[in-house]
Amino acid sequence: MTTENSYKIVVSVGTDHHLFDRLIDWVDHWMEKQDEAPSCFVQHGASRTPKYGTAKDRLPREDLLDIYRGAELVVVQGGPGSILDAREIGAVPLAVPRAPWLKEVVDGHQIEFTKVMAKHGNAHFVDNEDLLHQMMDRVLANPEQYRTAPRVADPQAAGFLLSGAIDTMHAEKSRGLRKILRRTTQLLPVPGRHR
Repeated sequence: MTTENSYKIVVSVGTDHHLFDRLIDWVDHWMEKQDEAPSCFVQHGASRTPKYGTAKDRLPREDLLDIYRGAELVVVQGGPGSILDAREIGAVPLAVPRAPWLKEVVDGHQIEFTKVMAKHGNAHFVDNEDLLHQMMDRVLANPEQYRTAPRVADPQAAGFLLSGAIDTMHAEKSRGLRKILRRTTQLLPVPGRHR
């Protein structure tokens, strides 16, 4: 019997009211191809209930984190909370961003956030069904390769980085403004001088 912490795969689409049936479909299609489908838990939110595995529309965050801890494969929507939750327990998730043109989300923030997280090794950006299926196979063949030390939040270090970035932006803006003023004043007529 599968206990709450022993699912091989966990999929989470978050709790947004927008539907993300596309990810549910992709996972169902992968499960259909398996000779023996692994145990799977799907937190589906407002999206349709999956055909395979154990499903729940929502559950407390700590319960979901416990399920993540026991899984070999974590697949999440590309939202900041979903990716960071997976990273908090040491999983490097397969992250599928919601698409605004499909009315899965209001804007493209998930696409951009997922790309940044992937660039820094905190997620794997997945934007099509074939890639998801390939990555699911790859992770299940070698799950330890898709785990790292848990990501620990460090608000003080983040504050220093943010402060430095703001200072840099301010300095660049000031330099840019001075450059524009210099160019502009060179074009202005100087009293007493004719061109």
